[in-house]
Amino acid sequence: MRDNMSKNFKSGWIYILIPVLLIGAILVMSGQNKQETKRYSEVVGLFTNNKVAEFELDLSNGNLKYRLFSDEKKKENTYTVPNVAYFIDDINESVKEYNRVNPTKPIKYNYIKGTANSWWMSLLPSVLFGVLLVLMGIWAVRRMGNTIGNETNRTLGFGKIKTKNTAEDSDKTFEDVAGCDEEKEELKELVDFLKQPEKYTQIGARIPKGVLLVGPPGTGKTLLAKAVAGEAGAPFLSISGSDFVEMYVGVGASRVRDLFEQAKKKAPAIVFIDEIDAVGRHRGTGMGGGNDEREQTLNQLLVEMDGFGTNSGVIVMAATNRPDVLDPALLRPGRFDRQITVNRPDAKGREEILRVHSKEKPLAPDVDLKEIAKDTIGFTGADLENLMNESAILAVKRGKMSITAAEIVDATSRVELGTEKKSHKYTEKAKKLTAFHEAGHAVSAYYVEGHDPVKEISIVPRGLGAGGYTWYTPQDENYDSRNDMLNHLVSMFGGRVAEAVALHDISTGASNDLQQATEICRNMVTKYGMSDSVGPVVYDDGNGEVFLGKDYGRVNNYSEATSARIDEEVERIMRAAYAKTEKILTEHFDKLELVANTLLEKEKISGEQFESLMKYGKLEEKAENTDEDTASEEEAEAQEASYIPEEMSVTDETTSVVTDAAETSETE
Repeated sequence: MRDNMSKNFKSGWIYILIPVLLIGAILVMSGQNKQETKRYSEVVGLFTNNKVAEFELDLSNGNLKYRLFSDEKKKENTYTVPNVAYFIDDINESVKEYNRVNPTKPIKYNYIKGTANSWWMSLLPSVLFGVLLVLMGIWAVRRMGNTIGNETNRTLGFGKIKTKNTAEDSDKTFEDVAGCDEEKEELKELVDFLKQPEKYTQIGARIPKGVLLVGPPGTGKTLLAKAVAGEAGAPFLSISGSDFVEMYVGVGASRVRDLFEQAKKKAPAIVFIDEIDAVGRHRGTGMGGGNDEREQTLNQLLVEMDGFGTNSGVIVMAATNRPDVLDPALLRPGRFDRQITVNRPDAKGREEILRVHSKEKPLAPDVDLKEIAKDTIGFTGADLENLMNESAILAVKRGKMSITAAEIVDATSRVELGTEKKSHKYTEKAKKLTAFHEAGHAVSAYYVEGHDPVKEISIVPRGLGAGGYTWYTPQDENYDSRNDMLNHLVSMFGGRVAEAVALHDISTGASNDLQQATEICRNMVTKYGMSDSVGPVVYDDGNGEVFLGKDYGRVNNYSEATSARIDEEVERIMRAAYAKTEKILTEHFDKLELVANTLLEKEKISGEQFESLMKYGKLEEKAENTDEDTASEEEAEAQEASYIPEEMSVTDETTSVVTDAAETSETE
């Protein structure tokens, strides 16, 4: 920060100095060149009329300083005489005559001799003003050169690229990466090659020139690349794919050449290109052709990786979450020889990641990282880091000295669903509709065999337009079976059916549920081959969104008749699920009404409370008070105690959290 402040000061002082010098030069010039307001005859008349009490005359430049009898003693008048000799002749007789007549009160005068170089002193302001103008012109030209000339020079072949290589990057090791055991095993070959390249070259083995890390955002692709460099002790040259592309043609290709020149000087080294899809997209796509500058940059990258040039000792690592848009030439052997998929971590991996991110955080005794890992299916490493950070923030806001299980549960719901909108007020009609909607989800899921258990139900608004939510805890994070999908359809229709059965009306609150249900049904028919009438045929090629240009003219690979059969089958499955949901909620309407009324009273009930309502028709005393805000003072003091749990065993058990948030009704 100090460096930025000093740079800003150094670059900003010129903006203050130039106006000051300009104003000073103008004032000096105007002060020196100002025209006299008095006439020569008027000044001489003052002397001949005996009005001057004293004066001083500079014989070199004619500067006259005088004071009149009528003036105050400190007042001084000035005048520049055009000719010193003529002026003395004009006033000499008058001064002598006055002094002769008034010997007691004579006119005091003095003649002084100026310096010999006073002539150039008069030219000094003009010279300074001219020099200042020249300096301003030079400064302006250099500023223009910094903004335009640099890019022009790069275009001519002098393009340089600034890589990121900090000490923090070099300190990363595989111990800092959790939840990626298989990925680390694959990358250990690179580490061994960077440490002992001769062991491979002696028998003619060639290490992969490029390694492409593919996976969802936040799974640790960049961290893995840093860990490889840290383990091998090799230089790590990191850059983003967007840094290559500029508006000037040829700059990107020049930067690619410069990047590999830097890497070769530091070989063995690792070049890491983050978000390579910014520069490595499929060539020749797009309306009207492609981006010429980007394609030239990609061509140069292809040549550097496996073209006429040789870059021995340089390993290129890249990361992307869009491998489908990359140019095929990048993915062929000899360039990116190896692709490593960095998936979302499983339960064991999530527990290890949570341990890494909780090292510096005090945890209360009731925090079980294994249970947290079970409840966070689908979370990436970045999500888990954010979860622990949100938990710590909540603990501070609540005045606690350690993170308790309550903070982690609330942080999980905040990350998944958003912040609670407790200040939002709704009408009783909207509140009742939301209560029956969410109760319908929960009750229908309870009576479906094999459905994930309910973790929490709430009618407090959260997130983007969600009037409430029903939160499930999945018991399996692997594949979904056909029965699992049909069960999900039943619980998704629970909100709409509950509105119709209990309130004899329906609202827009089920729009998100219907959208998800329709997508599940269509995937079952077109992608998974789970329809008996349509058959085990895949009618969806997986291009969920059109890659403009490449797939612009894509058409369905099935007939209109087949399309009609698909629509009919989707509708049949959805109507069957709707009918099953309607049957469940009609038969168990008492349970639906009980859960809805409890929600209207408490606004939020936990999974244990829901189980108590369904089994015993009432809330157990043990489950009545689960809010951390109503906990006893003794429990609060115990939770605030700083505690870090001991190492726990790692298992392969897996669970997760799936949310189903109903949108707020328009009647609200």
